Amino acid sequence: MAKKVMVVDDSNAIRQSLVFTLKSAGYDAIEASNGAVALDLMKKHSVGLFISDVNMPEMDGLTLLKKIKEDSSYKHTPVIMLTTESSGDIIESAKKIGAKAWMIKPFQPDQLLDAVKKLFVN
Repeated sequence: MAKKVMVVDDSNAIRQSLVFTLKSAGYDAIEASNGAVALDLMKKHSVGLFISDVNMPEMDGLTLLKKIKEDSSYKHTPVIMLTTESSGDIIESAKKIGAKAWMIKPFQPDQLLDAVKKLFVN
């Protein structure tokens, strides 16, 4: 059974690129267009790692990160923030909430896969 990663980003192109990269490396990937959609999918799928954008409509990535860490089923599940945000304050906030890695877009597939491999819990 493939390890499942949830990709959360409001950009369809970014989601497709991430899913392609992950599936090419043998991971199973599911997609969510924002944090609210991700929360719904978390109830239906067992996810071993999240990759999330920060700036999204309806529910942003930092709010999603808080919700993930508040959920007893997912509080130890690693989250990689993949975003264009490079503000030190936002990065520090995300790390305090529980983000395990912060990557700036555009991403290098090998760099992303290295982070996924190191952080995967399932």
